[in-house]
Amino acid sequence: MMSVSHAVTPEPVDVSYFPDPVGPAGRIGLITLATDFNSEDDLRGILPADIRLFTTRIENANPVTVENLKSMAADLPRAAKTLLPGYGVDVAIFGCTSGTAVTGSDKIGELINQGMPGAKVTNPLLASEMALHAVGAQKIAILTPYIADVTQSVADEFRARGFDVTRIMGFGLDTDLDMTSLPPTALLEGALKVDTSDADAVFISCTAVRSAEIIAEAERQLGKPVITSNQALVWHALQLMNYAKPVTGFGTLFDQDSKP
Repeated sequence: MMSVSHAVTPEPVDVSYFPDPVGPAGRIGLITLATDFNSEDDLRGILPADIRLFTTRIENANPVTVENLKSMAADLPRAAKTLLPGYGVDVAIFGCTSGTAVTGSDKIGELINQGMPGAKVTNPLLASEMALHAVGAQKIAILTPYIADVTQSVADEFRARGFDVTRIMGFGLDTDLDMTSLPPTALLEGALKVDTSDADAVFISCTAVRSAEIIAEAERQLGKPVITSNQALVWHALQLMNYAKPVTGFGTLFDQDSKP
């Protein structure tokens, strides 16, 4: 084995270079759940290559109940502080639809801004509301992976925002692992089942489910827009960043501009 003489001293690397930008078109910060198995993969799969995603995690507990969802909000300011401190992100995302529904969209934004003052913030509920308006949907059918009372809380939030909910269906799951384990084919079948003839769009709730990959096929079979939590998050974050390049393969939503 070759040994290095202690007489050898470090030398500077004499190479000229210009630093590469990290995320040349922008940086998105994701605050996701400690038990999340999916949202990072989903978001990176949808995001354009010149946008970088940076992640931190918030404390949470399974099962996914209204009480447990409410309790995790207190950790948001701490988690937000850990997103690229000293550098910051262009948009901060909270990656939990049901958690936003039980805590409130405005409150989620306030808590994140406690840790990241002045940051632009979005969440699945706000992003999906904006997305549904952008595709012209007033009547919506909602599919979730949740138990009944969590599913109801999501539907109630959309009703409070002026949407008519034509049907609500849930898979009755209460852990993040079970939600991510839902096969995309089951989500597609669920989207077809929950649809009603008078619904303008179908909304698939939850950042933990792998719904992004079935959006295009669901839209083809349903003949109407399909909005999912992670798809809407990416779309709204890019809107907030004024990102102008096209995103393809994840539904007609990306053909739309944000509307007030």
